[in-house]
Amino acid sequence: MTFRSRTIRLAALFLAALICARLVVAQDAPLQGPLQALDEYVNKARAEWGTPGLAIAIVKDDKVVFAKGYGVRKLGESATVNERTLFAIGSAGKAFTAAALAVLVDEGKIKWDDPVTKHLKEFELYDPYITREITIRDLLSHRTGLDRGELLWYGSTLDRDEIIRRIRRQKPTYSFRSTFTYNNIMLLAAGQIIPAVTGKSWDDFVKERIFTPLGMTASNTSITAFKALDNVATPHARLGDNVQAIPWRNVDNIAPAGSINSNALDLAQWLRMQLGEGAYENKKIVSSGAVKEMHKPQMIIPYNPQSPGTTLDAHFTSYGFGWFLHDYHGRKVVQHGGGIDGMTALVAMMPEEKIGVAVLSNIQGSQLPWALMYRVFDAYLGLPQHDRGATFLAALKSAQERAKAAAKKVEDERVKGAKPSLPLEQYAGTYQDEMYGEATVTHEEGKLVFRYSPAFTGELEHWHYDTFRVKWPNPTVTESLVTFTLNAQGKAQEIKVPGMADFKRVPAGTATAAAR
Repeated sequence: MTFRSRTIRLAALFLAALICARLVVAQDAPLQGPLQALDEYVNKARAEWGTPGLAIAIVKDDKVVFAKGYGVRKLGESATVNERTLFAIGSAGKAFTAAALAVLVDEGKIKWDDPVTKHLKEFELYDPYITREITIRDLLSHRTGLDRGELLWYGSTLDRDEIIRRIRRQKPTYSFRSTFTYNNIMLLAAGQIIPAVTGKSWDDFVKERIFTPLGMTASNTSITAFKALDNVATPHARLGDNVQAIPWRNVDNIAPAGSINSNALDLAQWLRMQLGEGAYENKKIVSSGAVKEMHKPQMIIPYNPQSPGTTLDAHFTSYGFGWFLHDYHGRKVVQHGGGIDGMTALVAMMPEEKIGVAVLSNIQGSQLPWALMYRVFDAYLGLPQHDRGATFLAALKSAQERAKAAAKKVEDERVKGAKPSLPLEQYAGTYQDEMYGEATVTHEEGKLVFRYSPAFTGELEHWHYDTFRVKWPNPTVTESLVTFTLNAQGKAQEIKVPGMADFKRVPAGTATAAAR
């Protein structure tokens, strides 16, 4: 190790120690002023939502005024959550990709309105016009017209470059730049501009240019880093009437859109930098102009007044670069949630009031983080303290009841005794979709098995006629009813998998389109 590297390492360790020392004081100090009732409310709301563990950090006027953990890392075990417990932050990590690109903008290496093909030479979309015109700004603001295409990455074995290569076969759902269409793969493409320009991976660049100068020493970009760590929350999901621990989901192949893991203390530093317009501890991480660009509306989102939590009482909603934007009692809110299997997170700010909130929880599909965000905002704005958690929970339970009713309707419409058109072995074969690639149906011991990826492999249980039910290995993914269609000769020609694709049968010896 050189003298210079030793000096840098010691300085980083000193900075981390200084940050931790300040935060311990904030953690141990009794709550006063606007936050004096927060502790009791968090405990009450966590119990009502059935959240095993939760951590929250609050920043006000460039100070971490609160950082604390609640509950347990894993149900059935005694290890508790504290302000240093690691959680997945999911899509709240998109803003880190935007900030990393902002570093390159500040250095003059890229521009927000550069064509994507200027840096990703092989980047191609279905429409040649969009391929030519699409910019980095478009990638970051979800206005490409492309629907999600999630199964290219979720539970798949495809790497980052192959996912981007295959997206060229996805037909646009909407006109280019006409509609907000949330798309993780476009954020992946934005992240891949970083290695194209710098020669460093997205992971290494984020660590070097964002994590390290902010003293975010615990944060990482992959669950593979957990092997040597102890203070890590376990993912949970509500399965039926019970909350259960579930396995971690590796999302490294979509990392720029949502693979970051962090804790309350680290995210407090990220909030300080954002609220400081790019400055942190008298250092410029990114320029104030870049922060303003990231926090500026880039794409209008049609406002849904029925949305129960994320945009409460808003008059407008829009999207910046990795941030959702809306108003709340005359103030601008900059926020982004994140959810992966078994985890829900939220990072939010009210820049005019210099308030920042980070909430991390180890349960899937919860709106409790938004309830806590509004609780903090209301406290500092001097507004009445409404029980947002109870309101959002009631809305969630109502939605769950509607889902149960819809599932019962499907069950009631099942035609009992309706047999398949063909002997089971005649449904077996290789099927393919141009973008998603190959799926197989095999006949094994008198049963059919569908295989697409490790996350989407399951036994086909006959439902009625040529429709079969498949239960996926991940219990948090809803079971599907898949239907075979027959051609004029009465042979299985296609298998329709709702929410996935329509896979067409491939004649023996024919290569799939996605493989070409």
